[in-house]
Amino acid sequence: MLSPLVLRIKPNDRTVIFALTTRWNAGRHASGEGMIQEILELGFDHVELGYDTRVDLVPGVTAMVEQGAVKVDSLHNFCPVPIGAGRGHPETFTFAHRDRRIREQAIRYTIKTIRFAAELGARVVVSHAGNVEMRNMTGALLTMIEANQRLTPRFEKERYKLQERRDKRAPRHVKWLYEAIEKLMPALQETGIQLALEILPTWEALPSEVEFEGLFKRFGSTHLRYWHDIGHARIRENLGFINMERWLERLQPHLAGMHLHDVDPPGRDHVMPPDGDIDFARFARFGQMDILRVIEPMSNTPREVIRRGLEVLREAWAISDSSSVASDTNQNKEQKI
Repeated sequence: MLSPLVLRIKPNDRTVIFALTTRWNAGRHASGEGMIQEILELGFDHVELGYDTRVDLVPGVTAMVEQGAVKVDSLHNFCPVPIGAGRGHPETFTFAHRDRRIREQAIRYTIKTIRFAAELGARVVVSHAGNVEMRNMTGALLTMIEANQRLTPRFEKERYKLQERRDKRAPRHVKWLYEAIEKLMPALQETGIQLALEILPTWEALPSEVEFEGLFKRFGSTHLRYWHDIGHARIRENLGFINMERWLERLQPHLAGMHLHDVDPPGRDHVMPPDGDIDFARFARFGQMDILRVIEPMSNTPREVIRRGLEVLREAWAISDSSSVASDTNQNKEQKI
């Protein structure tokens, strides 16, 4: 077995641990042991259990954890795949859906995931929250960017229309999200698990950056956290809605962890660095923080591409200059957030 892929960062000499999501290989295995063993052979000894972790994989995963062969840092909701679901998907049920029954199922299966996470000794359950009920317009905007139409009046008109519709329809969905979190709090407090809501690439998704701030102001709990997906945030930035670094600074006090992957602009994510345009060196200081760092490649990514991407991250985070993000943030104060 290869030694675990870790990185020593000076001057603190803090070990930076990268986990790999089982989304990468769950579909290729009939046993949890086989799934975990392939990841161990790649050099990782920490994992995030993905939302496509089937029930038949659970005994093998549990056995590997009990043997001390692997550490499960996080689970991606819903895990394991809900009974009766055709396939694993993070939005099989959502907290902010207009249908009360779907919201109740989201709560029910999230509690199951929370308890499974506690059994495995994990820290965090990563979850999608839902979407504003409206026509998806993000895809059309990305298509226009690909056609070099970002600076056109038509693009600005469509982007304004998307924002206007979202602003009008979002409040009721945010209300339902609040109600769901209230019902999840007892299980979180009992188990000590953190529920980290993930930032998503589409502008129709919940919560937005502003809505995240409202959630943390409302609940003020260490059990409710922010999950920064660096690729998703980059796409939101490519759409012209946010400044990613500025918002990461604002939400950092609530940060539980990060999904790490690159973006082939404007919107093809889950590629491994350096095949996209994200400058990971600008985020080097997050290698020193007490957060989870999960590599999240596409499921068909070859092993050698993952290894190369890991080396890019290791090199980018070899020296942490905490002033770099701060200085860049100051320079960007006049930009939209």
